Amino acid sequence: MKITLLGPAHPYRGGLASIMETMAREYQSRGHEVRIYTFTVQYPSLLFPGKTQYVTTPAPEDLHIERVMNTVNPLNWVSLGLRLKREKPDMVLMKYWTPFMAPCFGTIARIARTNGVTKVVCQIDNVEPHEHHIIDKPCNHYYLGAVDGFVYMSEQVHGELKAYTSAPAIFSPHPMFENFGKAVERDEACRKIGIDPKVNYTLFFGLIRDYKGLDLLLEAWAKWKPEGRKLLIAGEFYASREKYIALIERLGLQDRVVLHDHFVADEDVRYYFSAADCLVLPYRTATQSGVTQIAYNFSLPMIVTRVGGLPEIVPDGRVGLVCEPTVEAIADALQKIYVEGELQRLRENFTEERKRFSWAAMCDKLEEVYNMTKK
Repeated sequence: MKITLLGPAHPYRGGLASIMETMAREYQSRGHEVRIYTFTVQYPSLLFPGKTQYVTTPAPEDLHIERVMNTVNPLNWVSLGLRLKREKPDMVLMKYWTPFMAPCFGTIARIARTNGVTKVVCQIDNVEPHEHHIIDKPCNHYYLGAVDGFVYMSEQVHGELKAYTSAPAIFSPHPMFENFGKAVERDEACRKIGIDPKVNYTLFFGLIRDYKGLDLLLEAWAKWKPEGRKLLIAGEFYASREKYIALIERLGLQDRVVLHDHFVADEDVRYYFSAADCLVLPYRTATQSGVTQIAYNFSLPMIVTRVGGLPEIVPDGRVGLVCEPTVEAIADALQKIYVEGELQRLRENFTEERKRFSWAAMCDKLEEVYNMTKK
């Protein structure tokens, strides 16, 4: 089968690019002809809140990646759609996570599938974005109506999807990230990222946006005062840095928080997950989270809030604890997870739980929904 993936890939950074490249490798291993078409422009610089969109590492030699897609140039959308129409891949596989991509993706999909051969399949992260805008619904209608079938990763997304389309849709959980390597000794991990190995660390990891509830965790951290432990915050601010610094100071947490406010490169991720003994996702809203799937790779127990699909991914009492998205509940969960013996009990369940999260299973589901669609 000829498969063309459309979405982030090298030289773009982050979890979405890792996902696209990993799926491409899985399909290549099955003997399919695979290529990735990624962006020349993903986000205009004015709309990108981070410091850079790019990695500096060399392009992977085992993948066919072309930079051909410009999200803000309608002529490019038409041109790429016509190219795909001519190339006639059996499946165009897209990843959808924000309505900003809808005009570009929707136009390409609508043109490509007119060749009578190509089916458009989408692995969908979100339907309704975490930060809402007036154009979200018309954008969603335009793109989602151009797709032949979907694989969703949480029941919340499935419910939202049904408001836009009756196309076939099946569930597959977010696969586990295995591309960050294996855990290292804790002391080595601490040295690599410049933190004191004599201190114990609880981890908050990932891009910092308001919906992720870091303020709730900081308030809970102020209520819970363990000895010899600090909160390690690792991630680039996509929200007001000043607001969070002011909160840390107001709560008197300057000596109890370690802040690494930068994008964590792939090669450094394992050090953060090896240095900490627990991960906290205090999200106010969520569909699913790729961060939980990194924790699965490193067998790192978690505290997650009862929002979106997080309790589906982290069953309460198995590999972590689930609590309400409130300061009091998060503080209570912190106390419970650090009861003697609890972390070890949770770690023992990872081997069984992670069997649900293979890339092979995700790619099987994408092929299954492809076969459910009609031309």
